[in-house]
Amino acid sequence: MAAIIGCLIAFGIMFVMFVVLAALIGQGEDTVVVKDNSVLEIQLQTPINDYVGMDESNPFAGLFNVNQGLDEILHAINVAKEDNKIKGISLNNNVIMAGLSQTQAIRDALTDFAESGKFIYAYGDFYTQKDYYLASVANEVYLNPVGALDFKGLSTEVLFFKDLQEKSGIKMEVIRHGKYKSAVEPFLANEMSEANRTQIKELLDALWHSMLTNISESRDISVEDLNHIADTLGTRTSKYAALSGLIDEVVYFDEYESMIKEKMGVDTADDLNYVPISDYIRTASKIKINSGTDKIAVIFAQGEIWYGEGGSDVIGQGIINDALKKAREDKNVKAIVLRVNSPGGSALASDIIWREIEITKQSKPVVVSMGDVAASGGYYIAAGADKIFAEPTTITGSIGVFGTIPNISELAENIGVNAEQVGTNKNSVDYSLFEPMNDSFRSNVLEGIEATYKTFLDRVAQGRGITLAQADSVAQGRVWSGVDAKRLGLVDELGGLDEAIAAAAEMVELDNYGIRKLPKYKSDFEKLMEDLGGATAKSKESIIQEEIGAEAYAILKEIKLALQNKGVQARMPFTLNIK
Repeated sequence: MAAIIGCLIAFGIMFVMFVVLAALIGQGEDTVVVKDNSVLEIQLQTPINDYVGMDESNPFAGLFNVNQGLDEILHAINVAKEDNKIKGISLNNNVIMAGLSQTQAIRDALTDFAESGKFIYAYGDFYTQKDYYLASVANEVYLNPVGALDFKGLSTEVLFFKDLQEKSGIKMEVIRHGKYKSAVEPFLANEMSEANRTQIKELLDALWHSMLTNISESRDISVEDLNHIADTLGTRTSKYAALSGLIDEVVYFDEYESMIKEKMGVDTADDLNYVPISDYIRTASKIKINSGTDKIAVIFAQGEIWYGEGGSDVIGQGIINDALKKAREDKNVKAIVLRVNSPGGSALASDIIWREIEITKQSKPVVVSMGDVAASGGYYIAAGADKIFAEPTTITGSIGVFGTIPNISELAENIGVNAEQVGTNKNSVDYSLFEPMNDSFRSNVLEGIEATYKTFLDRVAQGRGITLAQADSVAQGRVWSGVDAKRLGLVDELGGLDEAIAAAAEMVELDNYGIRKLPKYKSDFEKLMEDLGGATAKSKESIIQEEIGAEAYAILKEIKLALQNKGVQARMPFTLNIK
């Protein structure tokens, strides 16, 4: 038995080494051969992060990593615009896993690409609303005859847990400041408050209007007509979609390819020279659009904000402050752009990062570019920047704080558990989740919440050059679109990362400059080898989701997240899954 087990382990190790070696050999070919008369095929069917952040000199970089970097996609499109071998782009069957502002950034890059005179065509067996928003930039949009186009307006859903708490005996004690700070509302009520409903409705309306404005310009259909199409489900079949004007033709994919061949002058018997975007990214990475000894440092802060080191999907003061310090001390770096894509999180970590930005501003200008969301703690770390850019579809604001503390005293009583506490001083036993929260402890926590909120307001007022009263009038936890945030003075300009970089260069009077991206992350393979527990945890999550279903798993994640929150939270007021 020992010999058999030993052989199995040896074979397992050899197999892993073989896979790694094969992957490294596959990565050895850094570029692909782009033939004349090629078509760049854009299929975005893996999750998109603002920044993947792999060290290109690391042979394990990108190994087992399934995510794509928005920065890489945008760069590849910009390179393709000037590549004489690329004649056009085919947007093919995207089921885009990106935020609305990320999608808008790709759309803007495609709009710029089209100005070169090269074609953009789009084909889909079906289109989600976000897929169509991207595809609508194309010269012509095609749909499968038995496909459909989802075009009905935006919506979202918020789960409420008050009854669940009462039935289970497990509840969340919540303390908050902010009329609109409704991250904790699901634990306090069974239905949505009018304040929360108002802000969600106005936010969705603003995002939808931004989408419709772009679609209207590309398809030459008025916003009013687009709303009428959505209200009447005027694209529910391929026939109706074509009649609505949102689709140019209803064809099968082989007919779509024949059309491209005809327009390119390619023989119908020949294959099209497709270059997948995933391959072209490797080729494009060798071409620098921005070059020069002087640098603009772009620091990516993406994910929830947690106290600690942080990583590729979590903002921690450790990794962000280290990146700010490196950029600040690098003599070649003349200005810094902080790309923020975060719903917020730890107020303490947010303030520590804010302080590091204040120190950095003393020697170099700092410009913020907001991604899909820069709310609450995400806005906290952005507020002090010299200049702030947001996309029209960016979700921002949410200036407010709250605390959540789990309590199982009712459950303990129901199952016959009694906890007794012993302490040396009056307040040495401050809280037990087995006992109801007492007034003294609640008062102390509320004092901390109020102090943090006032500090947050002060950071906003100081950074935006307004009074505390003015800051409070747009705060109270209220969320805004990028368009509304500019109107209210929470951001300076509407635009993406490129516009923020250009503004930073203008501040330091740079015409020629290179880009230095920070921080650098460990590859998934390195993290797997360092901590196999991480892979195990992911496997467990997949198993649980498969067993209980996606809807039940979403509820479980919401409860788990609430239980994990430690300290005062400056967090997005609710989880938004906009459809």
